[in-house]
Amino acid sequence: MARSQDSFNKKEQEKKRKKKNQEKLERREQRKAEKAEGGVKTFEEMLSYVDENGFLTSTPPDPAKKKKFRAEDMIIGAPPRDDSPQETIRKGQVKFFNTEKGYGFIIDAESQDSIFVHVNNISGQIRENDRVTFEVEMGPKGPNAVNVKLTS
Repeated sequence: MARSQDSFNKKEQEKKRKKKNQEKLERREQRKAEKAEGGVKTFEEMLSYVDENGFLTSTPPDPAKKKKFRAEDMIIGAPPRDDSPQETIRKGQVKFFNTEKGYGFIIDAESQDSIFVHVNNISGQIRENDRVTFEVEMGPKGPNAVNVKLTS
């Protein structure tokens, strides 16, 4: 008597495949039944709206409460920088100046910061403890005094 060619493993895999197909058919029938009963939502029922206070709601907003705005007034991202010139001319006192090397430092009267000055940015002669007016520009190593003028 010959043995069956189907092994135990093949029989189990066939049972699993049939069971899976049966479950798939049952789920399909269940979805059809829900749709017929009205259990499945339509696209319009799934929509959400934002009311005038920013809350989500299922009802469409009232057109009478609609606010109008111009697209140019919207700021997206960071607000633009205010590049308006601030107090550009400053006052200060020469703390140190080496005439041989042509550089020195000025102490700003308001912020008490030490600002580098070079002889090329000076109109006239300056010495230590002189009162000066100047403008500040950022250089490669920090703030530099430019348009330095002696005050009387």
